[in-house]
Amino acid sequence: MPRQHYVAAIDQGTTSSRCMVFDRDGNIVSVAQREHRQIFPRPGWVEHDAEEIWRNVRAVLAEATKGLEIAALGVANQRETTVLWDRRTGRPVCNAVVWQDTRTDALVRDLAGHEPLFRGRAGLPPATYFSGPKIRWLLDETPGLRERAERGDVLFGTMDSWLIWNLTGRHVTDVTNASRTLLMDLRSLRWDEELLEAVGVPRAMLPEIRPSSEVYGYFGEIPVSAALGDQQAALFGQTCFSPGETKSTYGSGSFLLMNTGAEPVASHHGLLTTVAYQIGEAPAAYALEGAIAVTGSLVQWLRDNLGLISSAAEIETLAKTVHDNGGCYFVPAFSGLFAPYWRSDARGVIAGLTGYITKGHIARAALEATAFQTREVVDAMNADCGLPLTVLRADGGMTADNLLMQTLADVLAVPVVRPMVAETTCLGAAYAAGLAVGYWPDIAGLRGNWHKAAEWRPQIGQAVREREYRNWKKAVQRTLDWAEP
Repeated sequence: MPRQHYVAAIDQGTTSSRCMVFDRDGNIVSVAQREHRQIFPRPGWVEHDAEEIWRNVRAVLAEATKGLEIAALGVANQRETTVLWDRRTGRPVCNAVVWQDTRTDALVRDLAGHEPLFRGRAGLPPATYFSGPKIRWLLDETPGLRERAERGDVLFGTMDSWLIWNLTGRHVTDVTNASRTLLMDLRSLRWDEELLEAVGVPRAMLPEIRPSSEVYGYFGEIPVSAALGDQQAALFGQTCFSPGETKSTYGSGSFLLMNTGAEPVASHHGLLTTVAYQIGEAPAAYALEGAIAVTGSLVQWLRDNLGLISSAAEIETLAKTVHDNGGCYFVPAFSGLFAPYWRSDARGVIAGLTGYITKGHIARAALEATAFQTREVVDAMNADCGLPLTVLRADGGMTADNLLMQTLADVLAVPVVRPMVAETTCLGAAYAAGLAVGYWPDIAGLRGNWHKAAEWRPQIGQAVREREYRNWKKAVQRTLDWAEP
């Protein structure tokens, strides 16, 4: 009898790298995970060591797949984090600049005059979030680097490109990651010369743009056959294949995506237009996205920087020591505010402090910050699409926090549903990889793998809900105009 074959996926995230192996029913067979360092050279700067991440990925891949027959390997990744490396040595020329990093603030202000071009062609506003300005900053600030990049001796990639380069030797990226650079035309799915000129990035350093699901190369005998930005991978793992289907992923940051079908939908309320996925040579699917910079990483900050808790799981226990926030609101604008504000001048605040406030209230306010930020994105998405949210499909590590899930339902006034496999980022990358090699025949068959694990319904009244949201909005206003040029 032939041995069982499985599909593996790497989820290279902001704080850790994991490898998960799945069977044909989408069940988890094995998991391995390692955290990597967060490097903060200056206020607002966030870096990673790309070589450390590659070592961790090799380790978790070996651990999770040991003794298993792997039919395909997919990659999901933190999206806008920017790696530059030497083509000949394969070594990074500097630390990776993480998506949360705000060092490009002044450069982005200079690009503001091109906003109609960026919005119309790339679907994005000029912001510190995206890869293009990060590339430009590194080229401008590192002597001799631009000349090397123009010769093609220095290569750029987001983490998918960096990992695929190390796994297969090919310099490629997929359409979802390319759509987060400010450099790709959303409709042609190609690097755009006018965008490249506006940002100031040489074409010679960029990877080839490929579909999200195809065989890029081989790691040993294993086909490396999918790459998706982590949020698009989660949308795929939630089987949101039809226009209007929506998911929200709760990790270091949080990201709500709605599938909008075969045509990109322009946002007029602070959301992003992005590529959802492309399977082989089929037309691309698009999405509207609301990006929140700090959610799970706020819990990590309370653990690592303040010592308020000793493990992330303790946040729920601590928050449950009080019945409400005590009038305390925590806006974690550590890297400015993303959707729907796009204000890189914002900085975090804890508002409403009185002598009554305990660490339990601060823990509760930290969890509520995720719910309130989600509400702001949902309001913007409803305005752009005209389709009110009726249920939220939630996934990611934070969904293990039942208090947070109930708070989301209360703040949004809709049911919140968690699937059986909450780590849908890995699952989506596995699905796309398996499709490329025929492990799964088509996306329609994947829907049968989705099963509901838990559901939370609203338990507070409308008056309380709107009062709390109004107070949150007041706290947000206190974060603005803080960082000066």
